[in-house]
Amino acid sequence: MKSILVALLASALTATAALALDAPTGPVVLTVKGTISNTNAGDTAQFDLAMLEALKGRKGEMETPWTEGKVTFEGPLLREILAAVGATGTSLKVRALNDYAADVPAEDAKLDTILATKLDGKPMSIRDKGPLMLVYPFDLDADLYNEKYFSRSVWQIKEIEVGQ
Repeated sequence: MKSILVALLASALTATAALALDAPTGPVVLTVKGTISNTNAGDTAQFDLAMLEALKGRKGEMETPWTEGKVTFEGPLLREILAAVGATGTSLKVRALNDYAADVPAEDAKLDTILATKLDGKPMSIRDKGPLMLVYPFDLDADLYNEKYFSRSVWQIKEIEVGQ
């Protein structure tokens, strides 16, 4: 019985440690704020590129209105970022470097929506809509290829605010 309790305690401590959000060691490329429970910089969660790329992600080859021909986007799943920060809200305000912002329902994270960090295998520069771009899985669901999702596909992302 004692060994079972020790194993459960060790498991609980490991799970708690896994929820801790380390501080970024490289340049901050994304700040998440709002209704989140895991922070690493005051009341915000900051990520460098390595932290984002360590999260579960996906790679998808697709056509978009902003690129020519088929390209490959790669990056962490939006739902993994929201899970890492302990997001509890139902809406997201995704803000770009130029302060353009789009309202995105948090339920869109249930799709295989990614926060792309790479385009055709290379880090996305600001000139190429980077460092981050919200990319819907147009390659998996043709019904998403419409103005509703295009308007939510923010590029040059710097911040996500989680709201009620």
